[in-house]
Amino acid sequence: MTDVHQKILIITAPSGAGKTSIAQQLMKAFPVLEFSVSATTRKPRANETDGKDYYFIDLEDFKQKIQQKQFAEWEMVYEGKYYGTLKSEMKRIWDSQKIPVLDVDVKGAIHVQQQYPQNTLSIFIEPPSIETLETRLRARGTESEESLHARISKAAYEISFKDQFDKVIVNEDLHIACEKAKLLVNEFLNA
Repeated sequence: MTDVHQKILIITAPSGAGKTSIAQQLMKAFPVLEFSVSATTRKPRANETDGKDYYFIDLEDFKQKIQQKQFAEWEMVYEGKYYGTLKSEMKRIWDSQKIPVLDVDVKGAIHVQQQYPQNTLSIFIEPPSIETLETRLRARGTESEESLHARISKAAYEISFKDQFDKVIVNEDLHIACEKAKLLVNEFLNA
């Protein structure tokens, strides 16, 4: 069995690049991987469940957890909307003899790498182009024009950090991107 002690798999990308879809495929392929549920101050979407998709907590509670250093990483990703990875969530996964999969934004991923430099694999999922990313985000139907433009602007900025990660996969075709990610993860698990 893979030694799970303190190993972490980080999947990061601009919003809409496919990181969640790829992370889900990796967890299906490798049962030792477990999704690390992030905390957020944003309101749940209609199809989201507290404790499964995110830990939905209010802003005051989130800020208190920051003060108490309960996060491995946290960011104000969009104005007034915080996201973070609770240290207790990672410990829960390690205690169950699994490896946490962090599906996090770019800055959060950099922070986790800095805190846990050993036994971490970070994969940056890059969209084929900003235009493709905009098309994908529009197809979701979850964004206002204003939030869509904010995400596109942020994506261009985030792509500039791709060289800070262990591996970069361009997600032009989801199936191919998943297969490339599986090869990387298989190597990581067997190292």
